Amino acid sequence: MVQSRATQQTRTGGDQVEMSADDVTKGVACTPKPPVFLHFGGGDSKTRARCSGVCVMDVALPPGTTVNIETITFKNFYTALLSVRLQRRSPGQEGVAAKWCTALRDRPLMNNPHTEAGAQDYYTIDRKQMQVEPDDVSCVRLILKQPSSAWLTFSLEDVRIFPRVQPEPDKELSDWLLALNLVDRQPQTQADASASVSCGLQQMWALSQVMQSSQSHAASVGRFDVDGCYDIHLLFLT
Repeated sequence: MVQSRATQQTRTGGDQVEMSADDVTKGVACTPKPPVFLHFGGGDSKTRARCSGVCVMDVALPPGTTVNIETITFKNFYTALLSVRLQRRSPGQEGVAAKWCTALRDRPLMNNPHTEAGAQDYYTIDRKQMQVEPDDVSCVRLILKQPSSAWLTFSLEDVRIFPRVQPEPDKELSDWLLALNLVDRQPQTQADASASVSCGLQQMWALSQVMQSSQSHAASVGRFDVDGCYDIHLLFLT
């Protein structure tokens, strides 16, 4: 992941609120609901309901809150395949109701559903692995599949959602220039700031040329050269 700031803005309703540093380092405050297992068949004595090997977990965010997701982390518990669906709004459609879309389909979590390899490992789902941009997300739905009948139950544990933080590529350069007093600390306009930066860089270039010229001139002067001759006593003492 990229270096993150202490706070980030996230949308709540239509207002902008500050996201704390804990949200970035520990994850967004979300509530994973208990898995709901899907069954098929009747419930009477003749036809017993059987588990379909599929369950659904909804991860709810605080009411009215949306988040731009960077990663989703969790610990597996005997789940073989994972699909991720997101409830989100498309950009520029704030007034339209959020829609469900599939961001990840049947991601393998176990090498073999009948063995324990990967059954209790930790996993990370990055936004680059998703089929859609996980932005303006209000709810996450995890669809878990376990085709093997060897395990009585399966789920995910310790589910966390980490928000995306927009990088500031010019921040380090601007701080460095401010430290050298090359840029006005409170420029009135963008044009004034650009002119200040250009002037400062020109001063640095001129200073470097002067330093380079003085160093080359000093190197051409002999250490023991006195009026084009060498003092034998200085050479002897050294």
